[in-house]
Amino acid sequence: MRIAVNGYEAAVSRFGYDKKTGLPLRVGSAEFAFRLIWEFAMDKENSYIIYLPTKPSSDMPKESENFKYSVFKTKKLWTMIGLSKKLLKDKELMDVFFSPTHYLPLFLPAPSAVSILDVSYLMYPELFKKMDLYQLKLWGGYSIRKARKIITISKSSKNDIIRAYGISPDKIFVAYPGLEDMKNVKDIGLENKYKIKGEYILFVGTVQPRKNVEKLIEAFSKLPDRSLTLIIIGKLGWMYDQILEAPGRYGISKRVKFLDSVSDDELPSFYKNAQFFILPSLYEGFGLPILEAMNYGCPVITSNVSSLPEAGGDAALYVDPQNPEDIAEKMKKLLSDDNLKKELVEKGYIQVKKFSWEKTARETLKALEEVGKA
Repeated sequence: MRIAVNGYEAAVSRFGYDKKTGLPLRVGSAEFAFRLIWEFAMDKENSYIIYLPTKPSSDMPKESENFKYSVFKTKKLWTMIGLSKKLLKDKELMDVFFSPTHYLPLFLPAPSAVSILDVSYLMYPELFKKMDLYQLKLWGGYSIRKARKIITISKSSKNDIIRAYGISPDKIFVAYPGLEDMKNVKDIGLENKYKIKGEYILFVGTVQPRKNVEKLIEAFSKLPDRSLTLIIIGKLGWMYDQILEAPGRYGISKRVKFLDSVSDDELPSFYKNAQFFILPSLYEGFGLPILEAMNYGCPVITSNVSSLPEAGGDAALYVDPQNPEDIAEKMKKLLSDDNLKKELVEKGYIQVKKFSWEKTARETLKALEEVGKA
């Protein structure tokens, strides 16, 4: 099967580039696209053309006999207009088109599949900038209806898509995200570079309202142990001003540390040395940082909503994300119960074994095979 892929988000970062390596900083759909493209590069049964708006970065797979890049630029609307024109010119080169980046081109010469990681824009529209919300509703809705198959990353997201768009369940595949095995990454000294001393609680994720960081900060302020630090690692997303101001409102400015430039090879040290990891999101398509934390032996607290129980299984402690009192109580419980910590760590090691990018790619290819046969 000849598969054409929209590689835009794997190559172009919305969150900038690593200052040391120059590589794109990838989260969410960008990470999903990048990991799938790597798995496709190792597949010898099918052939691939990866369409990009810029040359592939040095961490992307090299070309091979059945894996090629097609790089071209347009002045505007690269996916919607530019890629449409390019695909029409190349229509003899593909059996299936796949976009792992939420959006399809306007015109397609081949049957298509699209990845929709979540529909948080429909669940919490007030948490999005107006322009982004308009684009997601208009273009996202078009892509969902246009595609022969939809690939999403949890049963929760699948059910949300069905309810929101009236899509047949048979049209939607679930391909859980994977996890990169980095257990042997060297532990770095956090005190020298990041001035981190003593015990801390860890959050990792884009700083935006949906992640519920403001309520996390409120809950953290209720903890009796004033020696603890809350470390928040993540790029600034949108509507973040109130989040950055929250520590001051709760009188804990010196105990909350925002870090936006932690590299991938440094992140394991933060997980390994944290008292626990907490992700109290209002909504997630999946919640991959939960598995990252478990992979490094870090106990996890997360929300009891959307897909997060699918990611955490029985290896996490769950909270009501709308209730700062409940978040604070669960944090106190985990801080004071070493046996519970140990139990969650052991269960976490079992939970992460259920997920891999190889499995993600295998399920994605099943969907693409059905598209090609239709």
